[in-house]
Amino acid sequence: MHELSIAYDLYATARKAAIENNAKTVKRVSVEVGKMAMVNPEQVTFLFGTIKEDDPLFEKTELFCTEMPPQTTCTCGYSGEEIYVCPGCGALPKMVKGREIVVTNIEIEVED
Repeated sequence: MHELSIAYDLYATARKAAIENNAKTVKRVSVEVGKMAMVNPEQVTFLFGTIKEDDPLFEKTELFCTEMPPQTTCTCGYSGEEIYVCPGCGALPKMVKGREIVVTNIEIEVED
């Protein structure tokens, strides 16, 4: 159940950024989850909601996970989403993107 540690890391990252920027509240955390990261975005969202429950800074925070398709390349020049067999030459393509979990945006509210 590595989704729990991922949800906690997302919470900790957002909390640190919010504190560093004197946030009153965290409104939204946006995350890109690579399809090949082997993570269930729904579970991460649920666990994030459980972790943030007792933190007033995150009272109304929403976590938005966007699943990103893999990107691969091959020595023959192929570039695309095929992960098992290169459609150009039949070789195993190299994965360039698709395993990452990246916080892309943290929307906060600050006092005037």
